[in-house]
Amino acid sequence: MVVWAGREARAFAPGHVTLAFLPRPESRDPRGRGSVGAGIVLELGVQARARYRPEGPRRISVTSDLSSPLPISTEVVRRLLGSRTGSLTVHLRHELPEGQGFGTSAAGALSSAIAVAEVLELPTARAIATAHLADLFGGGGLGGVAAILGGGTELRRRPGIPPWGRIVHRPFSRAILVGVVGGPIPSPGVLRDARSLRRIVAAGAVWEGLGPGSSPEEFFAAGERFTDRVGLAPPALRALLRALRHRGTYAFQAMFGETFVALPRSADARTAALDWLARGGVRTVELGAARDGARTLSPPLR
Repeated sequence: MVVWAGREARAFAPGHVTLAFLPRPESRDPRGRGSVGAGIVLELGVQARARYRPEGPRRISVTSDLSSPLPISTEVVRRLLGSRTGSLTVHLRHELPEGQGFGTSAAGALSSAIAVAEVLELPTARAIATAHLADLFGGGGLGGVAAILGGGTELRRRPGIPPWGRIVHRPFSRAILVGVVGGPIPSPGVLRDARSLRRIVAAGAVWEGLGPGSSPEEFFAAGERFTDRVGLAPPALRALLRALRHRGTYAFQAMFGETFVALPRSADARTAALDWLARGGVRTVELGAARDGARTLSPPLR
């Protein structure tokens, strides 16, 4: 049996769905850039395992259970390793589909950063900043790393990661319904499209009525208004959202994906929504919100 002689660590970062957001790229310091807005941090996300052996030539390997490349997570690993020699390998395991509005690029970047910082004995604050910058400049999102530093609902009152940003987290105990009904919508394409950005800016003010004491219903109503005003949902997804709302369920589009996120208003509404989705062949998952944000896991996997 081969025994691993280096250092090893695991980390987890939760996924996230955005209800509403407004880009805020104005800060001179990129650590204070991103977005204001609101969302829900999910109990599922991305796990990372990092292994570092300081002996030998410099070598980096970043792999995952996905077939697609991982440029943002790879950039995180490269920056944290710096000029050190030795072998650093990171493997990611995704619990949510990518490109569907679940914040997997931010979760992958942050879980990688935390695991690598652990094996390299670097400060957690440096790991968070590195993940934020890689996600921001890599086109993954605008504030996803900041949003998943805690669990439950999140309000990004000031853009960026702390202490530049200010994020308020509150527990969220309700189960939500989630389903993917189409292909991925890559975030960079939307965020770089001038017409889409104008719609987002025009719709982004819906989050301003939310506060730390806002109810789940108020959060989801804001998500509905943002979805409708931005108008990025394909026709089939718009029709599905209308049908769910007609059955007593709040429903909005996860930004950015062909994904619906729904909160039944009552037990009867939950039954009606699940029955209707099942009859239509729409695969639906019931998820909870995360209790905590990104963190190390113990013990490491062997």
